Amino acid sequence: MSSAALTPTAVSRPAINPWLVAVAVVIPTFMEVLDTTIANVALRYIAGGLSASNVDSEWVLTSYLAANATILPISGWISARLGRRNYFLLSIAVFTIASGLCGMATSLEQIILFRVLQGLAGGGLQPSSQGVLLDSFPPEKQGSAMTMFGVAALIAPVVGPTLGGYLTVNYNWRWIFLINLPVGAISFLACYLLVDDPDYLKKERAELRRQPLNFDYIGLGLLALIMSCWEVMLSKGQEWDWYNDPFWRVQTLFILFVLGLGGLIFREMRIANPVVDFRPLGERNLAASCIIIFCAYGVLYGASTALPGLLQSLFGYDAFVSGLVMSPSGFFSIMMMLVVGVLLGRGTDARWLIAAGLLVMAAGNYWMALMNLYISPGQVIWPRVMLIVGLSMIFAPINVAAFMYTPKHLRGAAVGLMALLRNEGGSVGTSMSQTIQQRREQFHLARVGENLGPLNPHVQSFFNGGKAFFMQRTGDPARSQQMTIQGLADLRQQQAASMAYFDVFWLFAVLAVALVFLVLLMKRSVAEKGAHIAAE
Repeated sequence: MSSAALTPTAVSRPAINPWLVAVAVVIPTFMEVLDTTIANVALRYIAGGLSASNVDSEWVLTSYLAANATILPISGWISARLGRRNYFLLSIAVFTIASGLCGMATSLEQIILFRVLQGLAGGGLQPSSQGVLLDSFPPEKQGSAMTMFGVAALIAPVVGPTLGGYLTVNYNWRWIFLINLPVGAISFLACYLLVDDPDYLKKERAELRRQPLNFDYIGLGLLALIMSCWEVMLSKGQEWDWYNDPFWRVQTLFILFVLGLGGLIFREMRIANPVVDFRPLGERNLAASCIIIFCAYGVLYGASTALPGLLQSLFGYDAFVSGLVMSPSGFFSIMMMLVVGVLLGRGTDARWLIAAGLLVMAAGNYWMALMNLYISPGQVIWPRVMLIVGLSMIFAPINVAAFMYTPKHLRGAAVGLMALLRNEGGSVGTSMSQTIQQRREQFHLARVGENLGPLNPHVQSFFNGGKAFFMQRTGDPARSQQMTIQGLADLRQQQAASMAYFDVFWLFAVLAVALVFLVLLMKRSVAEKGAHIAAE
């Protein structure tokens, strides 16, 4: 990659306090990330309110994720031509209006359409806000700025299920969307008054205006195809039995995805103005950071999907209570991100913070893998806290390391790619968690049943005690025997399900440890005051 240097004076700073700008752009980002998880706990309520099946209600999530994933890689292209400030304000406005329409939808088809609009608008919020933060702070303070962004990107998925459960149970599922209206209006006003484009973006936009519009429609079509196939495959794969699908739906989606991705890469690397610019991935730090953040968010969302499932199915917690058990991790996450921001500002190499965070994430998942069915809520809280604290240690450092050596003219494309992979990592983690849990439950169900024969003295003891217990309460020998058999079957199912959940946590612990080796491939990443940040 050609050499380019970024000095602290290369980007114009706003005349107003940059921390006011940071607060203004973080609020809509928090709102958008929140909407990726807040609807999860309300799907069956949405299905009931709109007279739809629970299976069909999953399209409320899939449609949002597919639209969001399609727009993220081209957010840099749109931002360069509309102006980042204009694009950011447009995204906030459309997202807020689409949220209101989702809350007023009267059919499943309507809410899916409005969720698509919401996803298209939301895709521009994360990269735009991240770009504003990077340009508003000098290099030595960019770690602290990324801490602000990390608060939104990390706390929102934690708060989402709890807030969604509370609004749905105590009010109505429509409020999970309508709550965005006042937040969106305040965010739009604050960003309108505080956010402005730096000089280099204004010059770039002026140059683009003098050039003929040469939009890559083929690239956009391929991108929409592959992201739609990808999201539908992840969402419906387990329901359709993955590659054993007799109707060849999953197989067809996978073939279209592979062909579309190959065609997209081939085309975008050969044209001058690609809609998805893959050139930033030639930078070693950015490529490694993209892989790490993809897998780290897969671990986060996978564990965040498995833990509520465990608590609600085997511990008897409802959606709101299980969310409360998971919520304390948000407080510790904020505390750790503040500590990380200070360490980055004092010249700590981002690579070591990333490695330490991955190991802490692995320890949190391994701790959850050691749980059993007889623990108290307090014993669930601390492993979850460790997992979220680990990710909090990663977020700001990995953004500093990723963009430190990226030339500024490729920064927009790089931010879009990283945001896309962060979101898609969450989708993959969720799908992996569900698939592994269901497959391993079948495995453990068969293995546990191997030793439950009538010659097993423990089984005989259980039957004798069970029949005597139920005989005292029913007085019916046949019914007491039937209830004893059912009790043993329930225990078998419970133990198999618990071991399957613990297998999910164990797998994610191994994945987090494996990611540490990628850190060794990264270059030294210390944002020093007055230092030149060069792209090799």
